[in-house]
Amino acid sequence: MKLQPASRKEVTRIAIGTLACDAIMIAGLFLLSQFEIGTFDFIKILLGALCGSVIAVINFAILCLTIQSALEIESQRKMKARFQFSYNARLAIQAIWIVVAFLLRSRIHFVAAAAPVFFPKIVLLYLQFKGKLFPVESPRTASEPEESQPDSNIADPQTPTES
Repeated sequence: MKLQPASRKEVTRIAIGTLACDAIMIAGLFLLSQFEIGTFDFIKILLGALCGSVIAVINFAILCLTIQSALEIESQRKMKARFQFSYNARLAIQAIWIVVAFLLRSRIHFVAAAAPVFFPKIVLLYLQFKGKLFPVESPRTASEPEESQPDSNIADPQTPTES
């Protein structure tokens, strides 16, 4: 199954945002090393950040593919099972990556490898805060009639109400 164009756009936005978070994290680790809090080994940090980011973006792409494939399922039970399996598999991928990063901490920076797993969530929160997560509805022009929305506080005269 291929990613649909809208999903591909979202995965691209998450990848760019994750790389931006990587840059901020690397700068933060550099600043901490200037105050003698930890050491700054650029290669280990860069390798950890890039590998962690790849895991995070792949995880998000799997989520998009799961949603796309679930839209084709008519049975609620099968759809729920698909989402549950995807969730468990994506969580296992993240857990395995963090264990591998811990075991390879002599070759990659553990914090730089583990932190990117959380970056897609941070990017989504940022996009939501900025109002860029969902497409903005186009404003109506003066020539377009305004759709009347029924007021939820006013009872419909044809609907019986309880007394």
